[in-house]
Amino acid sequence: MILEPGAGDLFLIQGPSSFLLGGVVRERFALPVNAADDVYFEPVRPGDLVCVSAPEGGSLRAAAMLLLLVRDHHFPVFALPKGHPGSTWVPMVISTAPSITLSCGIVRGTHPDQHLLCSSAELAGIVLRGGVDAVTVEGLPAGFTISYICVDRALAAE
Repeated sequence: MILEPGAGDLFLIQGPSSFLLGGVVRERFALPVNAADDVYFEPVRPGDLVCVSAPEGGSLRAAAMLLLLVRDHHFPVFALPKGHPGSTWVPMVISTAPSITLSCGIVRGTHPDQHLLCSSAELAGIVLRGGVDAVTVEGLPAGFTISYICVDRALAAE
């Protein structure tokens, strides 16, 4: 499936109990990733994806804020060390990469490799590939809805 979000749009993949919110990067930047013992800078390029996974659902508004903080304001991300007690209460996780694979087999918030993103079992196995004009989605189960959210209109309403 091919998604074509506009320049001011985010895309939403929604299942019965979880969702994934994504956006396309429009400018080059270095994303600070704070890992257990190090900080490194992940190169982010136009056409890459920024995705927020909410394995148990939750606030779409909070997910959009998180996505925009990273994509538009280049806020750093954090990868908790394996076994960290905080990983059990992280409601949403974020990743940015040219291609992102959703997995329910990793512990939330502990995976520093940006191409893997923790998800619910219902979203596991979906692969997203970015591009400047389109996003390719592979492995989308039946029954999921896809919609677009215009960020400019949503922010103007506040």
